Amino acid sequence: MPNNLIKESSPYLQQHANNPVNWYAWNEETLAIAEKENKLILVSIGYSACHWCHVMEHESFESEEVAEIMNKHFINIKVDREERPDIDMVYMGAVQLMTGHGGWPLNCFALPDGRPIYGGTYFPKHQWINVLNNLADLYKNDPKKAYDYAIHLTDGMEKLEIPKTNEESVVFSIESLRKSVSKWKHTFDYEMGGPNKAPKFPLPNNYLFLLNYNYFENDPQVKKQIDLTLTKMAWGGIYDHLDGGFARYSTDTLWKVPHFEKMLYDNAQLISLYTQAYKQTPIELYKKVVYETIHFVERELMNSEFGFYSALDADSEGVEGKYYVWQKEELQHLLGNDFEIFSDYYCVNDVGYWEDENYILMRDAEDSVVAFKHGLMVHELEYKINACKKILLNVRDQRIRPGLDNKVIASWNGLMCKSLTEAYLEFGEEKFKDLAIGNADYLLNKYCQQNGKLLRIVNDKSSISGFLEDYAFVIDAFTGVYLITANESWLLKANDLANYAVRNFYDKTKNTFFFTDASEEKLVVRKAEWSDNVIPASSSQMAINLRTLSIYFDNHEFHAIAESLLASVIMEIENYGPGYSNWAILLQYILKPQTEIVIVGKGVNEKILKLYKQTPPNVIFALSGKESDLPLVKNRFVEGKTTFYVCKNNSCLLPTESEEEALKQIEEGGT
Repeated sequence: MPNNLIKESSPYLQQHANNPVNWYAWNEETLAIAEKENKLILVSIGYSACHWCHVMEHESFESEEVAEIMNKHFINIKVDREERPDIDMVYMGAVQLMTGHGGWPLNCFALPDGRPIYGGTYFPKHQWINVLNNLADLYKNDPKKAYDYAIHLTDGMEKLEIPKTNEESVVFSIESLRKSVSKWKHTFDYEMGGPNKAPKFPLPNNYLFLLNYNYFENDPQVKKQIDLTLTKMAWGGIYDHLDGGFARYSTDTLWKVPHFEKMLYDNAQLISLYTQAYKQTPIELYKKVVYETIHFVERELMNSEFGFYSALDADSEGVEGKYYVWQKEELQHLLGNDFEIFSDYYCVNDVGYWEDENYILMRDAEDSVVAFKHGLMVHELEYKINACKKILLNVRDQRIRPGLDNKVIASWNGLMCKSLTEAYLEFGEEKFKDLAIGNADYLLNKYCQQNGKLLRIVNDKSSISGFLEDYAFVIDAFTGVYLITANESWLLKANDLANYAVRNFYDKTKNTFFFTDASEEKLVVRKAEWSDNVIPASSSQMAINLRTLSIYFDNHEFHAIAESLLASVIMEIENYGPGYSNWAILLQYILKPQTEIVIVGKGVNEKILKLYKQTPPNVIFALSGKESDLPLVKNRFVEGKTTFYVCKNNSCLLPTESEEEALKQIEEGGT
């Protein structure tokens, strides 16, 4: 018989609906049952593409022996961390306090009122049984000890949420960034790119900051590291060479063996990263990655209404990576005479060998090197490789596919929408523009509510209210859509969402953006998100949004909040750049002369395409094809003309109708 999760829409929860464990979803009714029956709660958290979540399910949660213990002594709650990151943040914080590390699956035991007492990540079956029995005995025989520990742990969690403060007056200085990068360089892998450790996560925001830093500071060491990292990632097994798109991370230092799940948020940010890298250094590999990754997302992760799904699983047929890897004999049979060239190009040799006679496709040489070895021109090599890829992709499409997590999450869609706007502005590909507008319309019509709220997830069974990250990345996306359409309604909607976020997520007395809406469910601790990770911190992105919108709308409150938040993390930026890279981007914007380019009149959409490619990272564009009350544009429209206004640090140069003159004004003023 299925358990209570059969009523849920989350693919991750559905995966556990037929476990013998009597799982519940997180809701008021479940928590009331725990209080009524006076049982400990197990909060078990994961996501559909998580490999070790599947392993623990198979070993323990599908076991009648284990289920009997769990059902007798605990109220067992399954949580999809992508649906409820607020719950995940609370119990992840508890487990990190207890053990010094975290990860998924996350298993945290709590009192009936939700306060945590013990937890960890993956447990082998025998160890899990011991944990269950010991905690059941503790709560039965010595409940006071459990309550005492819960009080102690919750106090520790609350102290972690005390906002970072900086009592002294902070003076923003380029030296903070130079100190940060100087320390950061000690962690560079100068042979394979990325950090000098395993596993290796792409962390796109790290390299977006370093791109901007190199633009302004002209640091050859940083420039070399960026190009090395982006090339090695695009050549590595972490990249899908047949169909585009990146896996979540590499388990080794070589970018070779991926954790095979593909997440929307990674691919969205990597599209942005490779787009911005191409803007500064037009390497064809970067453009190829952008086009192929967008194609992958459109083909594999998009619904019929331009909403983007969350992820593809790492496993198929219960085996991690089976969908993506190849055996040599299979390739020889399929590719015939072209196998030798293909095997050199994609390392079907000791370099690409993984395990169990399987090979991961990856590269370790430039096209010209492989072409020379085989006596071919580069274009001839490209033709042969593309023909081979087509054969293999057709064969792979017949395999049993990895599971699809079809949640459409507002924040991740915001990331993807923004990346599409950037790709359109850089490459001028109309399809990218159409996808971005289609997705923005989807978010606007389905996720934005009349009362100003934003939803995180909408489906046939339920909806989940937005968290700060949803507001942060959707605001950023709508601002991007304004740039590719010159339609001010997108900017106005972004401003409305920002005003809602300030009212409902920002605590002025604590100078903190909390992750949860003050009007929504209260958990054990109200969390704030300060450090940047695989996704930038919601607080850092909101600070960037507020700074941007303050310029568009001449909003001094927004500007003050952004600078106040930034002042709280200056020491963190200096001490650990990789964990505060989005904040560092904001600091860089504030330190450099504020440059605005206003384009009004006819043909503004075409004009921005020409200017965008040649402007520095800190430029803010304002566009209008008609009269407008937007402060940056007001009283600047002249019928029948297209006029450029270049302003720096609240001082505008002479208007011009010449693109070349506008660019000259930008360059002469310095950046």
